[in-house]
Amino acid sequence: MALNMPTFYKRTGSAIVFGAIMLTGLLWPLEWPFLCLVCLINVLCLRDYFRLMQKIDKESLWPGWLPPVIHALSLIIILTFSLRGYDTAEAILWGIFRTLPLVVPVLMMVCTLFKRTALMALMQSIGGLFYITLPMILLVNMRLHDMALPIALIAMIWINDTMAYIVGSFIGKTPFSPISPKKTWEGTAGGALLTIIAAAVYGYLSHTYRMVDWVMLSLLTAVAGTLGDLLESKLKRMADVKDSGNMMPGHGGALDRFDSLIVAAPVVFVYVNWFM
Repeated sequence: MALNMPTFYKRTGSAIVFGAIMLTGLLWPLEWPFLCLVCLINVLCLRDYFRLMQKIDKESLWPGWLPPVIHALSLIIILTFSLRGYDTAEAILWGIFRTLPLVVPVLMMVCTLFKRTALMALMQSIGGLFYITLPMILLVNMRLHDMALPIALIAMIWINDTMAYIVGSFIGKTPFSPISPKKTWEGTAGGALLTIIAAAVYGYLSHTYRMVDWVMLSLLTAVAGTLGDLLESKLKRMADVKDSGNMMPGHGGALDRFDSLIVAAPVVFVYVNWFM
């Protein structure tokens, strides 16, 4: 098949811009560029999430003010956590979890005053905060703890996705899941194995943490990242769309690019806090 040069240039150009923004936020020594990057990812992913939810549940009544309010609330939460510092932010995080059993019933009681469609829209919006904003908060927490952690997490996701695609292209034969027909067991296993090897080599050479920690982080990232990709693929199938958005020409939306990170970040955060 002949190479479509306009499409190739479009994909390459958007990838270069995307990569430059990511590297600036990740590698800049100061904390505010990373915070800006996280806020940008949060807003763009929430936008795609709202689009998918409205396509999935067409009966839900989405007030025009609801998405902007959720966007603003999510940014306020992220900024609050970052300004409070690592220890205080962690304490606030667990405080939120402890109060959820009280907050959720109250919200549901208030929502009964509205139609069911409004209730569903509100609950889906709250779900977006947990699905997208919570992982962004945990990324900020890890950045406050050690700059290397979010960089390593994103690098491992990239290695896993790239190697899974390459291995699957050459030897992939067994379908991994009907949710994502292009994924194969061979590609998935190959991507995870090569990610673990790369992390082990880095752990052996860097001595920043134990090599076993890097191996476990890479394994958890590969598994959780794959599950995150499948989850987003399921949402797109339910919405009957190919891409979550059109943020990156030729690459899809923000949720397409960060689906693995969204699920992997909480898993890595738990391991870092409990075992490292």
